[in-house]
Amino acid sequence: MTLDPVAQHMLEQKKAMNAPKVFELTPEQARQPMDLTETAGEPEEVGKVEDVLIPGPLGDIPIRVYTPKGEGDFPAFIYYHGGGWTIGSIDSVDVPCRLITNRSDSIVIAVEYRLAPEHKFPAPLNDAYATAKWVAEHGKSIGVDTTRIAVGGDSAGGNLAAAVTLMAKDIGNPKLSYQVLVYPNTNYAFDTATHEEFGEGYLLTNKELKWFWDHYLNNAEDGKNPYVSPLIAEDLSGLPPALVITAEYDQLRVEGEGYGERLKEAGVPVKISRYDEMLHGFYWMPKLYKQGMEAIEETANSLKEAFSNRIKNS
Repeated sequence: MTLDPVAQHMLEQKKAMNAPKVFELTPEQARQPMDLTETAGEPEEVGKVEDVLIPGPLGDIPIRVYTPKGEGDFPAFIYYHGGGWTIGSIDSVDVPCRLITNRSDSIVIAVEYRLAPEHKFPAPLNDAYATAKWVAEHGKSIGVDTTRIAVGGDSAGGNLAAAVTLMAKDIGNPKLSYQVLVYPNTNYAFDTATHEEFGEGYLLTNKELKWFWDHYLNNAEDGKNPYVSPLIAEDLSGLPPALVITAEYDQLRVEGEGYGERLKEAGVPVKISRYDEMLHGFYWMPKLYKQGMEAIEETANSLKEAFSNRIKNS
Protein backbone atom coordinates (compact mmCIF):
# COMPACT_ATOMS: atom_id res chain seq x y z
CA MET A 1 0.00 0.00 0.00
CA THR A 2 1.02 3.61 -0.53
CA LEU A 3 0.14 6.56 1.66
CA ASP A 4 -3.26 8.07 0.91
CA PRO A 5 -2.84 11.06 -1.49
CA VAL A 6 -4.77 13.36 0.86
CA ALA A 7 -2.50 12.34 3.73
CA GLN A 8 0.59 12.86 1.57
CA HIS A 9 -0.61 16.34 0.62
CA MET A 10 -1.24 17.19 4.27
CA LEU A 11 2.30 16.13 5.22
CA GLU A 12 3.74 18.22 2.39
CA GLN A 13 1.72 21.26 3.51
CA LYS A 14 2.85 20.78 7.08
CA LYS A 15 6.49 20.58 6.01
CA ALA A 16 6.16 23.70 3.86
CA MET A 17 4.73 25.69 6.77
CA ASN A 18 7.95 25.04 8.73
CA ALA A 19 6.07 25.50 12.00
CA PRO A 20 7.76 24.57 15.29
CA LYS A 21 7.59 20.89 16.15
CA VAL A 22 5.61 19.82 19.20
CA PHE A 23 8.78 18.75 21.02
CA GLU A 24 10.21 22.25 20.50
CA LEU A 25 7.31 23.82 22.41
CA THR A 26 6.30 23.99 26.04
CA PRO A 27 3.10 22.11 26.92
CA GLU A 28 1.35 25.47 27.36
CA GLN A 29 2.36 26.52 23.84
CA ALA A 30 1.38 23.17 22.38
CA ARG A 31 -2.09 23.44 23.95
CA GLN A 32 -3.09 26.55 22.03
CA PRO A 33 -6.60 25.97 20.59
CA MET A 34 -6.80 25.08 16.91
CA ASP A 35 -9.66 25.44 14.47
CA LEU A 36 -10.35 21.85 13.45
CA THR A 37 -13.24 22.66 11.10
CA GLU A 38 -11.20 22.00 7.96
CA THR A 39 -10.22 18.52 9.11
CA ALA A 40 -13.06 17.44 11.43
CA GLY A 41 -15.99 19.26 9.87
CA GLU A 42 -18.91 21.12 11.38
CA PRO A 43 -20.38 19.76 14.65
CA GLU A 44 -23.46 17.63 14.04
CA GLU A 45 -26.56 18.37 16.08
CA VAL A 46 -27.43 15.84 18.79
CA GLY A 47 -30.35 15.67 21.20
CA LYS A 48 -28.57 17.50 24.02
CA VAL A 49 -25.07 18.54 25.08
CA GLU A 50 -24.34 19.27 28.72
CA ASP A 51 -21.12 20.11 30.58
CA VAL A 52 -21.03 18.49 34.02
CA LEU A 53 -18.57 18.40 36.91
CA ILE A 54 -18.13 15.10 38.71
CA PRO A 55 -15.96 14.34 41.76
CA GLY A 56 -12.47 12.95 41.24
CA PRO A 57 -9.50 12.01 43.40
CA LEU A 58 -7.79 15.39 42.84
CA GLY A 59 -10.94 17.49 42.56
CA ASP A 60 -13.77 17.90 40.11
CA ILE A 61 -13.48 16.38 36.63
CA PRO A 62 -15.24 18.18 33.76
CA ILE A 63 -17.16 15.87 31.44
CA ARG A 64 -19.25 16.65 28.38
CA VAL A 65 -22.38 14.56 27.98
CA TYR A 66 -23.78 14.06 24.47
CA THR A 67 -27.30 12.62 24.55
CA PRO A 68 -29.04 11.37 21.39
CA LYS A 69 -32.57 12.30 20.45
CA GLY A 70 -35.28 10.00 21.74
CA GLU A 71 -36.21 8.44 25.03
CA GLY A 72 -33.59 6.97 27.41
CA ASP A 73 -32.15 5.34 29.31
CA PHE A 74 -29.29 4.99 26.83
CA PRO A 75 -26.09 2.93 26.92
CA ALA A 76 -22.96 4.99 27.55
CA PHE A 77 -19.64 5.27 25.75
CA ILE A 78 -16.97 7.04 27.82
CA TYR A 79 -14.39 8.64 25.55
CA TYR A 80 -10.84 9.70 26.47
CA HIS A 81 -9.24 12.09 23.98
CA GLY A 82 -5.73 11.69 22.60
CA GLY A 83 -2.83 14.10 22.82
CA GLY A 84 -0.04 12.23 24.56
CA TRP A 85 -1.56 12.80 28.02
CA THR A 86 -0.21 16.37 27.60
CA ILE A 87 -2.35 18.20 25.02
CA GLY A 88 -5.82 17.82 23.54
CA SER A 89 -9.19 18.37 25.19
CA ILE A 90 -12.84 17.44 24.98
CA ASP A 91 -13.19 20.25 22.43
CA SER A 92 -10.76 18.51 20.09
CA VAL A 93 -13.01 15.42 19.87
CA ASP A 94 -16.34 17.25 19.76
CA VAL A 95 -17.12 16.27 16.16
CA PRO A 96 -16.33 12.53 16.54
CA CYS A 97 -18.26 12.36 19.81
CA ARG A 98 -21.35 13.89 18.19
CA LEU A 99 -21.11 11.53 15.21
CA ILE A 100 -20.81 8.49 17.48
CA THR A 101 -23.72 9.67 19.64
CA ASN A 102 -26.08 9.82 16.68
CA ARG A 103 -24.87 6.66 14.95
CA SER A 104 -24.72 4.42 18.02
CA ASP A 105 -27.82 5.81 19.76
CA SER A 106 -25.69 6.07 22.89
CA ILE A 107 -24.79 8.74 25.39
CA VAL A 108 -21.17 9.68 24.73
CA ILE A 109 -19.23 11.12 27.65
CA ALA A 110 -16.01 12.99 26.82
CA VAL A 111 -13.62 13.31 29.75
CA GLU A 112 -11.43 16.34 30.50
CA TYR A 113 -8.89 14.37 32.52
CA ARG A 114 -5.94 16.18 34.08
CA LEU A 115 -2.95 16.62 31.81
CA ALA A 116 0.77 16.06 32.28
CA PRO A 117 3.32 17.31 33.17
CA GLU A 118 1.38 19.24 35.80
CA HIS A 119 -0.36 15.97 36.63
CA LYS A 120 1.86 13.01 35.86
CA PHE A 121 0.97 9.30 36.01
CA PRO A 122 -1.24 8.11 37.60
CA ALA A 123 -3.32 11.32 37.80
CA PRO A 124 -4.79 11.21 34.24
CA LEU A 125 -5.56 7.51 34.65
CA ASN A 126 -7.15 8.02 38.05
CA ASP A 127 -9.43 10.66 36.54
CA ALA A 128 -10.28 8.27 33.71
CA TYR A 129 -11.13 5.44 36.11
CA ALA A 130 -13.04 7.74 38.47
CA THR A 131 -15.24 8.81 35.56
CA ALA A 132 -16.07 5.22 34.62
CA LYS A 133 -16.90 4.44 38.25
CA TRP A 134 -19.08 7.55 38.56
CA VAL A 135 -21.01 6.69 35.40
CA ALA A 136 -21.64 3.17 36.73
CA GLU A 137 -22.83 4.49 40.10
CA HIS A 138 -24.56 7.75 39.15
CA GLY A 139 -25.15 7.51 35.41
CA LYS A 140 -28.92 7.25 35.80
CA SER A 141 -28.87 10.93 36.76
CA ILE A 142 -27.83 11.75 33.18
CA GLY A 143 -29.98 9.12 31.46
CA VAL A 144 -27.52 6.22 31.31
CA ASP A 145 -28.46 2.55 31.40
CA THR A 146 -25.72 1.62 33.85
CA THR A 147 -25.75 -2.05 32.80
CA ARG A 148 -24.32 -1.03 29.41
CA ILE A 149 -21.13 1.03 29.67
CA ALA A 150 -18.20 1.02 27.24
CA VAL A 151 -14.90 2.91 27.29
CA GLY A 152 -12.69 4.05 24.46
CA GLY A 153 -10.25 6.60 23.19
CA ASP A 154 -7.59 7.39 20.64
CA SER A 155 -3.80 7.25 21.06
CA ALA A 156 -3.08 8.25 24.68
CA GLY A 157 -6.84 8.09 25.22
CA GLY A 158 -6.78 4.51 23.96
CA ASN A 159 -4.00 3.83 26.45
CA LEU A 160 -6.18 5.20 29.25
CA ALA A 161 -9.20 3.19 28.11
CA ALA A 162 -7.20 -0.05 28.07
CA ALA A 163 -5.77 0.74 31.50
CA VAL A 164 -9.24 1.52 32.88
CA THR A 165 -10.43 -1.94 31.85
CA LEU A 166 -7.46 -3.48 33.66
CA MET A 167 -8.15 -1.42 36.79
CA ALA A 168 -11.84 -2.27 36.69
CA LYS A 169 -10.98 -5.96 36.45
CA ASP A 170 -8.46 -5.77 39.31
CA ILE A 171 -10.74 -3.75 41.59
CA GLY A 172 -13.90 -5.62 40.65
CA ASN A 173 -15.88 -2.66 39.35
CA PRO A 174 -17.27 -1.09 37.31
CA LYS A 175 -18.56 -3.77 34.97
CA LEU A 176 -17.73 -2.68 31.43
CA SER A 177 -19.40 -4.05 28.31
CA TYR A 178 -16.92 -3.07 25.60
CA GLN A 179 -13.76 -1.16 24.72
CA VAL A 180 -12.77 0.74 21.57
CA LEU A 181 -9.05 1.38 21.24
CA VAL A 182 -8.10 3.69 18.38
CA TYR A 183 -4.38 3.47 17.46
CA PRO A 184 -3.67 3.01 21.18
CA ASN A 185 -0.26 3.45 22.75
CA THR A 186 0.03 0.21 24.72
CA ASN A 187 3.73 -0.04 25.55
CA TYR A 188 6.50 2.23 26.79
CA ALA A 189 9.01 1.22 24.13
CA PHE A 190 10.51 2.51 20.91
CA ASP A 191 11.75 -0.78 19.53
CA THR A 192 9.20 -2.00 17.00
CA ALA A 193 9.49 -2.17 13.22
CA THR A 194 6.89 0.58 12.85
CA HIS A 195 8.84 2.89 15.18
CA GLU A 196 11.77 2.53 12.84
CA GLU A 197 9.74 2.72 9.63
CA PHE A 198 7.34 5.54 10.52
CA GLY A 199 9.14 7.33 13.35
CA GLU A 200 10.25 10.21 11.13
CA GLY A 201 8.43 12.14 8.44
CA TYR A 202 4.93 11.10 9.42
CA LEU A 203 2.34 12.69 11.67
CA LEU A 204 3.66 11.26 14.95
CA THR A 205 7.45 11.17 15.16
CA ASN A 206 9.72 9.38 17.62
CA LYS A 207 10.86 12.71 19.10
CA GLU A 208 7.25 13.77 19.65
CA LEU A 209 6.37 10.44 21.21
CA LYS A 210 9.31 10.66 23.59
CA TRP A 211 8.29 14.25 24.50
CA PHE A 212 4.82 12.96 25.45
CA TRP A 213 6.12 10.00 27.44
CA ASP A 214 8.64 12.18 29.29
CA HIS A 215 5.85 14.51 30.39
CA TYR A 216 3.51 11.70 31.44
CA LEU A 217 5.85 9.43 33.39
CA ASN A 218 7.68 10.23 36.60
CA ASN A 219 10.56 7.99 35.51
CA ALA A 220 11.32 5.11 33.17
CA GLU A 221 10.35 2.63 35.88
CA ASP A 222 6.72 3.76 35.50
CA GLY A 223 6.83 2.31 32.00
CA LYS A 224 6.94 -1.19 33.48
CA ASN A 225 3.57 -0.69 35.14
CA PRO A 226 0.83 -2.53 33.20
CA TYR A 227 -1.46 0.45 33.77
CA VAL A 228 1.07 2.42 31.68
CA SER A 229 1.96 -0.42 29.30
CA PRO A 230 -1.10 -2.70 29.02
CA LEU A 231 0.72 -4.80 26.43
CA ILE A 232 2.96 -6.24 29.17
CA ALA A 233 0.15 -7.08 31.60
CA GLU A 234 0.43 -10.73 32.64
CA ASP A 235 -3.24 -11.67 32.45
CA LEU A 236 -5.68 -10.12 29.99
CA SER A 237 -8.44 -12.69 30.45
CA GLY A 238 -11.86 -11.49 31.50
CA LEU A 239 -11.51 -8.05 29.91
CA PRO A 240 -14.36 -6.56 27.85
CA PRO A 241 -14.66 -7.40 24.16
CA ALA A 242 -12.74 -4.95 22.01
CA LEU A 243 -12.50 -3.14 18.72
CA VAL A 244 -8.90 -2.15 17.98
CA ILE A 245 -8.45 0.37 15.16
CA THR A 246 -5.00 1.03 13.71
CA ALA A 247 -3.47 3.06 10.89
CA GLU A 248 -1.02 1.53 8.41
CA TYR A 249 1.44 4.46 8.43
CA ASP A 250 1.57 4.84 12.21
CA GLN A 251 4.47 3.98 14.46
CA LEU A 252 1.95 2.78 17.11
CA ARG A 253 0.47 0.17 14.78
CA VAL A 254 2.46 -2.73 16.21
CA GLU A 255 1.56 -1.83 19.81
CA GLY A 256 -2.13 -1.59 18.96
CA GLU A 257 -2.37 -4.75 16.92
CA GLY A 258 -0.11 -6.60 19.34
CA TYR A 259 -2.44 -5.75 22.19
CA GLY A 260 -5.41 -6.94 20.16
CA GLU A 261 -3.65 -10.26 19.50
CA ARG A 262 -2.84 -10.67 23.18
CA LEU A 263 -6.48 -10.05 24.06
CA LYS A 264 -7.47 -12.75 21.55
CA GLU A 265 -4.98 -15.17 23.06
CA ALA A 266 -6.56 -14.52 26.46
CA GLY A 267 -9.99 -15.47 25.11
CA VAL A 268 -11.36 -11.94 24.72
CA PRO A 269 -13.52 -11.37 21.61
CA VAL A 270 -11.61 -8.83 19.50
CA LYS A 271 -11.81 -7.26 16.07
CA ILE A 272 -8.58 -5.68 14.80
CA SER A 273 -9.33 -3.20 12.04
CA ARG A 274 -6.38 -1.68 10.18
CA TYR A 275 -7.03 1.33 7.97
CA ASP A 276 -4.61 1.08 5.08
CA GLU A 277 -2.93 4.22 3.69
CA MET A 278 -3.78 6.16 6.85
CA LEU A 279 -1.72 8.21 9.31
CA HIS A 280 -1.96 8.52 13.07
CA GLY A 281 -4.70 11.02 13.92
CA PHE A 282 -7.05 10.25 11.02
CA TYR A 283 -9.92 9.42 13.40
CA TRP A 284 -10.17 13.11 14.39
CA MET A 285 -10.43 14.13 10.74
CA PRO A 286 -13.64 12.73 9.23
CA LYS A 287 -14.01 15.72 6.89
CA LEU A 288 -10.49 15.39 5.51
CA TYR A 289 -10.43 11.58 5.31
CA LYS A 290 -13.32 9.37 4.28
CA GLN A 291 -11.53 6.66 6.27
CA GLY A 292 -11.96 8.79 9.39
CA MET A 293 -15.72 8.74 8.92
CA GLU A 294 -15.60 5.01 8.15
CA ALA A 295 -13.71 4.35 11.40
CA ILE A 296 -16.23 6.42 13.38
CA GLU A 297 -19.08 4.51 11.78
CA GLU A 298 -17.32 1.23 12.56
CA THR A 299 -17.03 2.37 16.17
CA ALA A 300 -20.74 3.22 16.33
CA ASN A 301 -21.81 -0.05 14.74
CA SER A 302 -19.60 -2.08 17.06
CA LEU A 303 -21.06 -0.28 20.08
CA LYS A 304 -24.62 -0.94 18.93
CA GLU A 305 -23.82 -4.62 18.48
CA ALA A 306 -22.04 -4.88 21.84
CA PHE A 307 -24.86 -3.14 23.71
CA SER A 308 -27.43 -5.30 21.94
CA ASN A 309 -25.53 -8.46 22.93
CA ARG A 310 -25.43 -7.20 26.52
CA ILE A 311 -29.25 -7.10 26.55
CA LYS A 312 -29.51 -10.58 24.99
CA ASN A 313 -27.11 -12.07 27.53
CA SER A 314 -28.55 -10.38 30.61
